[in-house]
Amino acid sequence: MTRHVAVIGAGIVGVSTGIWLRRAGLEVTLIDRGAPGTGTSHGNAGILAACAMVPVTGPGLMKKAPGMLMNPDFPLFMRWSYLPRLLPWLRKYMAQANDADTRRIAHGLTDIVADAVEQHKSLCDDLGLGDWVTESDYCFAYRSRADFDAESYVWELRREAGFVPEVITGQAVRDYEPALGDEISAVAIMQNHGYIRSPGGYVQALAKAFEGMGGKVIEAEVKDVDVSGGAVSGVLTVHGRIDCDDLVLATGVWSKPLMAKLGLKVPLESERGYHIVFEGATGGPSRPFMLASGKFVATPMEQGLRCAGIVEFGGLEAGPSKAPFALLRRQVKRAFPQLEARDEIEWMGHRPAPSDSLPLIGEVGDKRIFTAFGHHHIGLTAGPKTGRLVAGLIAGQPVNTDLTPYHPQRFS
Repeated sequence: MTRHVAVIGAGIVGVSTGIWLRRAGLEVTLIDRGAPGTGTSHGNAGILAACAMVPVTGPGLMKKAPGMLMNPDFPLFMRWSYLPRLLPWLRKYMAQANDADTRRIAHGLTDIVADAVEQHKSLCDDLGLGDWVTESDYCFAYRSRADFDAESYVWELRREAGFVPEVITGQAVRDYEPALGDEISAVAIMQNHGYIRSPGGYVQALAKAFEGMGGKVIEAEVKDVDVSGGAVSGVLTVHGRIDCDDLVLATGVWSKPLMAKLGLKVPLESERGYHIVFEGATGGPSRPFMLASGKFVATPMEQGLRCAGIVEFGGLEAGPSKAPFALLRRQVKRAFPQLEARDEIEWMGHRPAPSDSLPLIGEVGDKRIFTAFGHHHIGLTAGPKTGRLVAGLIAGQPVNTDLTPYHPQRFS
């Protein structure tokens, strides 16, 4: 009999998993409380960030963090009423801020992001969706060469992983990207990257192609998982039960309570991210930029210029804060002083942040339950490869990747 796989989560990871499972000949149902591509996968910066393999928790973060929180111009915010609930996760997170763990995490992330453009093309080219992927440089803008040199630790880790930038300064910066303001005088250019001009639209197109392959998409909130027989046998939703032989958890930070139902406590928090789309923008960059001083990414998209970044800790329940949007606007104005737009669209969403910055990819015991969540800042980048790996595990195909760093029970 053909196995039936239920995939909870219809973002980039879940949809990618569904497509690779259908290619392996399995029956697949995607389940999400919303339409495909309307959650976190809609709100990201759109970058296929192959070189984004260095975690935030680098050496020295413990000493820097209090100053970052107190600095109104630094893109790190805290809802202080949430701090008591955050502390257990925060202790584990900050414990990774050393050289040995940073290198270990970077090695693990490299294996799932380094070939991002190729993985996206493998996912979508055969579906006739290759035009969604735009190959481009990915650039890091600095106020000075000295500011670039100050991040030598991060760039050395990238070089060790094969990512060597071309650094330009002075007039060469103006010639390369005229939209940049005068305060930017050094740019590190990473070639062989790419971006998606409409992340939400991309995932929706992939989901439609998945349905065209015979896959099924159901909008329903999942309430529980049936493992009463020792292995998964069904998913319980608000609209009834869905029987399955295998289950994939790919619903980002909302996977945490489902893991708890399986008896696994995962140190996972929401890292609240913000973006502003400057609709119909002129005077913006012609390619994606990471602005190092503001820690935000500016990406030219179909709607206009999307500027995304900011880190805020405040849980899943509170609405957006005003201060992150205000800071983002100030930083964008400094970086692109000629930017003009006919309108602005604000968005806030939830990045799933494990305490060790590595996603959870693999099988939970022998329950036929597989995890594919916790991608922090690299969900879009690593989504297709994660889906391919998980589909390979379920279908009994070789995955050719050491999945030990991502083991879903590593926190037990």
